[in-house]
Amino acid sequence: MIRNLPALSMLLFAAISHATDIQVTDAQGNPVSTAMVTASPLQLPPADLSDDGYPPHGVTNTAAVTLTRFTDVDGRASLPDAEDDRQVRVRAQGYVDATVTAEPGAASLSVSLQTMTPEQYIASFPSNVWLSQLSFGGDAELKKTFQLNCAFCHQQASPFMRNERTVEQWLAVFERMNSYGARLPTEDHRAIAEHLQRELRALREQPETVPEPRAWDEFLAGVSMTEWPIGDGFSQMHDFLLHPNGMVYVGDNLFDRLYEVDPDSGEYTVYKVPHRADDDIGGILGNRFTVFPKMYNYMGVHSFAVSPRDGNIFITPSMQQALLEFNPRTKAFTIHEMERGYYPHTIRIDAQDRVWFTLALSSQVARFDRDSAEFTLYDLPARSIKEWLVLKSLPLLFSLDPEVRPQPDPDREGTGLPMPYGIDVAPDGRIWVARLYANDLAVIDPATDEVTMIEFPYAGPRRLRADAQGNLWIVAFQDSLLVKYEPESGRFSEYPLPVRNEIPYALNVDRERGVVWVNGNQSDTLLSFDIATEAWHVYPMPRQRFFTRDVEVSEKDGAVYTSNSHFPSWQTEGGQPTLLRITPPSP
Repeated sequence: MIRNLPALSMLLFAAISHATDIQVTDAQGNPVSTAMVTASPLQLPPADLSDDGYPPHGVTNTAAVTLTRFTDVDGRASLPDAEDDRQVRVRAQGYVDATVTAEPGAASLSVSLQTMTPEQYIASFPSNVWLSQLSFGGDAELKKTFQLNCAFCHQQASPFMRNERTVEQWLAVFERMNSYGARLPTEDHRAIAEHLQRELRALREQPETVPEPRAWDEFLAGVSMTEWPIGDGFSQMHDFLLHPNGMVYVGDNLFDRLYEVDPDSGEYTVYKVPHRADDDIGGILGNRFTVFPKMYNYMGVHSFAVSPRDGNIFITPSMQQALLEFNPRTKAFTIHEMERGYYPHTIRIDAQDRVWFTLALSSQVARFDRDSAEFTLYDLPARSIKEWLVLKSLPLLFSLDPEVRPQPDPDREGTGLPMPYGIDVAPDGRIWVARLYANDLAVIDPATDEVTMIEFPYAGPRRLRADAQGNLWIVAFQDSLLVKYEPESGRFSEYPLPVRNEIPYALNVDRERGVVWVNGNQSDTLLSFDIATEAWHVYPMPRQRFFTRDVEVSEKDGAVYTSNSHFPSWQTEGGQPTLLRITPPSP
């Protein structure tokens, strides 16, 4: 043991010498705990962006990787050393951001934070606490309608949304958003416009009425966050996949590009998703984004799933009647044409290597058998004769040119659009689906093809996942709830989210560790819920206006990945979408 002490001392010295210790204090010299310390390279890696600002097909670049850690109770954090100069930004609630330069080999840095003025402090609050003060004249159902249709692409009550607008300007916004895919009921447009104009003005004039956001927790001192910036302010990094080969595959929904990111090296390669020669921008839905300077979504890269058999990646192209397949070894794409069904959405693959995905517009679930290359479609029941007629008329509607295709008049019930959304495969092989506008669940037994519908007693079941015991975890979008459904007993349990007025988009379940991860897209957070203890942990995002809509969990170490999918991405801090990995504290 004694002979090993010098070697151990050398290892410790090497570890210490290859790190930079950050000491964060306030103006009086007191340590500031749970300060966010983010290190970014000052010199960006060279990049080939010659394809209209994007990397050409098959070209490999290196991302300007950033690392974030948090100070402990003594105001200290440690950053690994780097070969080049880095900018270190320090951010803490109630303090003005401070930046310093860390040179290679720097053993320590001291940062003093200045207290924000009351005006600066309130302006720094995330969107959710501002949104919590919008009452829509006391009409709770009207607010839920607004949140359902206006909070699934970008944050509401952010600085961009709090600007003064006339009622007529708000009405124009609603018309444009409905053309993009929102379903805000026409009958509610004027009332919502009037409430937004009046209530946002009141908040601007009396910001002290806005409650403080949740304080950051001390456990964050054991958390590490890594970001890989990819795309630009016009991108939408929608869903992604953590692949068994160690790569992360991210889809740019608006530009039909697949990003292959190597988390170890920071290198990423972009592959253009092919489309047919006669395809138009916007696919069969038509070009809904004519005001955007750049737009290449012929297919509309949406959701991802990996085959357990050969590792091929299956992707739903929401703008086409098709299913995409990508071979990560050969980099080849295959388009599987589909004769029926509209808007391929969320996708999963079962243990038999059958591909399942929701068809959001036609209220169906599709199954793709890889051996026969055949599709099987399951019709989910219409809620009324009127809805049945609307759904049956879709082939006729889609046979018309998008420029002259009539648009249905949306109502609060979402008639004609029950919208099967999230889908998952339970451990027993059954397929579970959530219908967003219908507030119900569907379960398909693949052995019998029987479809059973279950009423969901909350508003807005968006995405769902099954845990190791076969229980379902579902986000109730407008109700700000995490919900558990136990199929054996038929019992629902609700768990309020630990932040105000959050509108949870999606979730994932770490079956190995019994943790549910929930997207906090309005509060700049990611939320974790321990199933056994029912304890919440809240992880603040390293950028403001960080809108997330998917979560992947590493089976190896429990690290979670998400992407900044704000639409438009230029609204996020820095105007830069990123892939983010959060490494939680060790148990």
